[in-house]
Amino acid sequence: MSNSSIVPSASSKVKVGTATPSDTSFKRKRGMFQKDLQHMMYGFGDDPNPLPETVALLEDIAVEYVTDLVHKSQDVATKRGKLLTDDFLRLIRKDIPKRHRCQELLSMNEELKQARKAFEVDEEKLASTD
Repeated sequence: MSNSSIVPSASSKVKVGTATPSDTSFKRKRGMFQKDLQHMMYGFGDDPNPLPETVALLEDIAVEYVTDLVHKSQDVATKRGKLLTDDFLRLIRKDIPKRHRCQELLSMNEELKQARKAFEVDEEKLASTD
């Protein structure tokens, strides 16, 4: 047995760090939501400093749920060619508390947009009068 079979040749070396953009775009940063989840868990009655394993598990469950919801919504939206908020609402239509909360958040988002727009108009008027 010779050492030449163990040592790779120069032509068979793989370049390190040459990942394509598509390979890295689908990877999720772990721990991205951990601080927020810790605060949410405490708000719902958990310990102020929950176990890191618990937070990581909860993060995995939440990310998996949202990912599945987006994939199902995308399947529904393929006929139109674009994804709308109604596609998400259609998927959660049977879960009444979730549906009401989503509708509440969407209406609040519209109110905030209108308030920002009104503020910008008032600011422009003040600038033109000076």
